[in-house]
Amino acid sequence: MENPNYSVVEINGPDSAFRPVEKSRGKNAKQVTWVLLLKAHRAVGCVAWLATVFWALLGTIKKRLIFRQGVAVATEKLGKGKLVLKIIRVFLVTSLAILAFEVLAYSKGWRYFESANLHIPSTLDLQGLLHMVYVAWLTFRADYIAPVIQVLSQFCVVLFLIQSVDRLVLCLGCFWIKYKKIKPRIDGDPFKSDDVEAPGYEYPMVLVQIPMCNEREVYEQSISAVCQMDWPKDRILIQVLDDSNDESIQWLIKAEVTKWNQKGVNIIYRHRLIRTGYKAGNLKSAMSCDYVKDYEFVAIFDADFQPNPDFLKLTVPHFKNNPELGLVQARWAFVNKDENLLTRLQNINLCFHFEVEQQVNGAFLNFFGFNGTAGVWRIKALEESGGWLERTTVEDMDIAVRAHLNGWKFIFLNDVKVLCEVPESYEAYRKQQHRWHSGPMQLFRLCLPAIITSKIALWKKANLIFLFFLLRKLILPFYSFTLFCIILPLTMFVPEAELPMWVICYVPVLMSFLNILPAPKSFPFIVPYLLFENTMSVTKFNAMVSGLFQLGSSYEWVVTKKAGRSSESDLLAAAERDSKTMNQPQICRGASETELELLNQLKEQKEAAPKSVKKVNKIYRKELSLAFLLLTASVRSLLSAQGVHFYFLLFQGVTFLVVGLDLIGEQIS
Repeated sequence: MENPNYSVVEINGPDSAFRPVEKSRGKNAKQVTWVLLLKAHRAVGCVAWLATVFWALLGTIKKRLIFRQGVAVATEKLGKGKLVLKIIRVFLVTSLAILAFEVLAYSKGWRYFESANLHIPSTLDLQGLLHMVYVAWLTFRADYIAPVIQVLSQFCVVLFLIQSVDRLVLCLGCFWIKYKKIKPRIDGDPFKSDDVEAPGYEYPMVLVQIPMCNEREVYEQSISAVCQMDWPKDRILIQVLDDSNDESIQWLIKAEVTKWNQKGVNIIYRHRLIRTGYKAGNLKSAMSCDYVKDYEFVAIFDADFQPNPDFLKLTVPHFKNNPELGLVQARWAFVNKDENLLTRLQNINLCFHFEVEQQVNGAFLNFFGFNGTAGVWRIKALEESGGWLERTTVEDMDIAVRAHLNGWKFIFLNDVKVLCEVPESYEAYRKQQHRWHSGPMQLFRLCLPAIITSKIALWKKANLIFLFFLLRKLILPFYSFTLFCIILPLTMFVPEAELPMWVICYVPVLMSFLNILPAPKSFPFIVPYLLFENTMSVTKFNAMVSGLFQLGSSYEWVVTKKAGRSSESDLLAAAERDSKTMNQPQICRGASETELELLNQLKEQKEAAPKSVKKVNKIYRKELSLAFLLLTASVRSLLSAQGVHFYFLLFQGVTFLVVGLDLIGEQIS
């Protein structure tokens, strides 16, 4: 008690010393410091990661755009093809100038849009020449620029709504088909003979055509699949229509045809010396042979298509007891749909095209555009419709329209699928889309008088003109490019013409949702799909304009590059054949000297074939310029606190930037 160094503790109750201590009281200052340091470390790590990604992107842009390392600029072949690029560049320069003006006005505090009503101060209130110029720009923008953009945007919104209603009706028709289980059916045994005195089976004569041009990667698997189709050998003839200008590829295809010919398959090889009319000219030349008159049907397969053995038995029977039927079209299935992001996005579009568009039109209208392959034609329908014509790059759509005008009906079989490939590179995909969107406009100009003067029903004429051509081939690329790539960026600099939220966000997301329904596994890619479709609107709009006004690139035909992908069953069969070949040496009997010389020449061609060169990526200037235009507009939308506009334009600008640098398919897997 004499020691003064003690403390007194007041106890409120007998059990207070044994009460549980709160956890918060156990944290001392040192623990709190460690927690804060840990959170700060995580934040710094996140910032460092973002900085690394941004620095890598800048390095890639610097390497590709400034130093041009490993890239080549994708140039336009003709001067008229640069028109879209020049327009985008003008918009880009103008938007950059306006953005600089807006940033300066924002930093000076000239915020005239915080209130609902635009207030422009009088001349006496102006201070400085720059302020006066800015107010003059606001007046000019509100009086002259905004009304023009508003009128154009309202027109595009109306077209957008019409096209959305058309797509919604198609989806409802598809749901009805699924609900009612509507599909073409075969009654009884279609090949059983009707003759009582001579019972048995009768198979019609079928001609199979495989047009190809320099298809080194895929010729073998296509010929092999067609030669293994289940059909009497004396009732089928296979034509390999080779338009290759590479002699080494010609020898390879000849050797493949010779191999199957020795196995007893009725197959012949045809090569044109004068390659005019592209694919249409090739098919037209093959149909002019004298022996074609002995055949009733013709099946067409492109070089990358691999039909199943039962393809003819699932398609040809639909022609029996149906004399008005001219075409039976099968659906495509893709062996490389999961190869990269580009193939996944293409799979979404093509699944909607087959599952919804063609199935609904085939079920309710008996008309759709022939896909150029994986279909069986009645030869009489081809002849009465004028045969193959070389006037457009979409000879398949051309013959389908002319057959429809002559009263022939079409059937689409959604259950019969034929394996094929989709382009794996943006270069091949862009060229394919250019041909697919310029050709229909060419055909529309040529077929419009024939449609008007035809004897078909009035509603069929309206369907052809307004829905088949105008709405789905002309209006769709027009409003997609104009509304989302031109007007939307402009509204960031002209707030008086701002688009409503449902036009920018709600309706496009709903339409994208409907497009992805036939491919439900692609739902994680709905945002990239929406942005990439707007990206491709540049190419589609350019192709549509060139086809409509017959510009130089409208009749440009470039064979789509294939990779030679095979399905799992094909790979297993090939491995089995290789194992049999290794275990059991084969002896070729009856080989003539000319065939041995052919094989020796083939070996020499293989040895002399050039080695594969490393792929050089290309820079696409239209997409790149539009990317910077959209990114500029996104910066402007951030200044005006328009959040949805900012994110939409930012992500779309990045998408254009990725395509412009051709990174899709190489670095995105």
